[in-house]
Amino acid sequence: MAPAGTRGSADPDSYDERRRWQALGVGLVATFMTLLDVSIVNVAIPSLERALHANPADLQWVLSGYALTFGLALVPAGRFGDIRGRRNVFVFGIALFTLSSALAGLAQSPGWLVGARLLQGAAAGVVNPQVTGLIQQLFQGPARARPFGLLGAIIGISTAVGPLLGGLLIAAGGPEHGWRLVFFVNVPVGIVAVILGWRLLPGRVTARTTQHRLDPVGVLLLGVGVALILLPLVQQTQWHGSGKWLLLPAGAVTLVGFWLWERRYARRGPPLFDVRLFSHQSYTLGSLIALLYFGGFTAVFFVFTLYLQIGLGYSALIAGTAITPFALGSAVASAVGGRIVNRFGRPLVAVGLLAVVVGLGLVALAIDLALHVPVPWVTAVPLLVAGIGSGFVIAPNQTLTLAQVPVPQAGSGAGMLQTGQRIGSAAGIAVVGSVFFTTVAGGGGNAWSRGFEKSLLLAATIVTLALLAALLDIARHHRRDRTQGGAPS
Repeated sequence: MAPAGTRGSADPDSYDERRRWQALGVGLVATFMTLLDVSIVNVAIPSLERALHANPADLQWVLSGYALTFGLALVPAGRFGDIRGRRNVFVFGIALFTLSSALAGLAQSPGWLVGARLLQGAAAGVVNPQVTGLIQQLFQGPARARPFGLLGAIIGISTAVGPLLGGLLIAAGGPEHGWRLVFFVNVPVGIVAVILGWRLLPGRVTARTTQHRLDPVGVLLLGVGVALILLPLVQQTQWHGSGKWLLLPAGAVTLVGFWLWERRYARRGPPLFDVRLFSHQSYTLGSLIALLYFGGFTAVFFVFTLYLQIGLGYSALIAGTAITPFALGSAVASAVGGRIVNRFGRPLVAVGLLAVVVGLGLVALAIDLALHVPVPWVTAVPLLVAGIGSGFVIAPNQTLTLAQVPVPQAGSGAGMLQTGQRIGSAAGIAVVGSVFFTTVAGGGGNAWSRGFEKSLLLAATIVTLALLAALLDIARHHRRDRTQGGAPS
């Protein structure tokens, strides 16, 4: 029985330490579940294709449609949670995610499955900014480092462990129906999350906040802009011709319109997204680092799974197991990184990015040199190095990026950060995947290995750009400290 005054509608200031962590635990489970579905479906594609007789366009939408609607929902849902209360929005999002997961598992045709995945992605976009906003709401100052560290661990682990869990479920369910378990596994977890979320999350909304409007014009401009940018990226292998790339500048122009509108709207009341957040260099550079990093590291798992299963003939289970070292390294380093980020700041992120670049380079080198050794064995240690680096990137960067975001804007600020991550992921998969498929299509000896090596090097180059952004931030801090005579920050 919860203490009086600490139920779902309670003021978060009245939460004791135990209650805060219980609420956070529910949020972390929901985050894991929604981000797991970004990568868990990758290993299910071969069996799903056979069972539903899906064509390549259907499969592309099953994979990328989730990312598309995920990215579209983030900022509006984050702002709606800021206005109407995060508990209500969180519970609605989890309930919708659970229902859409069940619909996906019951799919009898490719169209049915694509529709369920679009709905599932939108639900995931509703849930995720509420969790980040919850951390901002329940924890203050340096105390946020540890929960952000755990959130970073969840982000890294869920992406990396998805193929492993997918492989286990397919092995348990068999080649014909195992892919359905990939979706059904969300249902019992989602039901529990709905119940505990309603009971544990703070639900109070102040009278001042409830009077705020959602800014429908801002929602429309942002949604159209993000859709125009994401659509050609997620459909680049199925949408032939160069005309699709005209949507990118159209999307950029629309987002400029969104920026101008938000500045104007802010004179009348709180906008959908306060563009003044980008006046904080910690938020601007952190968002850029996140965009670039997710563009590099997410693409690695996409091409690695294809390389192992289709190129080398490994089972879904072995393909998933091969990525486990990255997940383990990321889990441990994220927990540590969340605790020490306040001490080391952005240099910790730079060290992590460097480790990821080195790890990916070593993976490519190991495959090139150890031609007769099973790939899962030769890549284990390099992936562990990259995973440790990733743990020092995601959680610490998120903590530093959101440190100066006011609590009333926590949901929309986190939503914009995650929107950048989703755009980065889609762009990375499109660019890295294009290099991979082009090399494989060229044929010749070891075409699959050459394609994977080129993809790894391109992904490492993208991560290097994120490293350069981190180094620029570090140099800026050093210049400021020398000028002001202050202590390093």
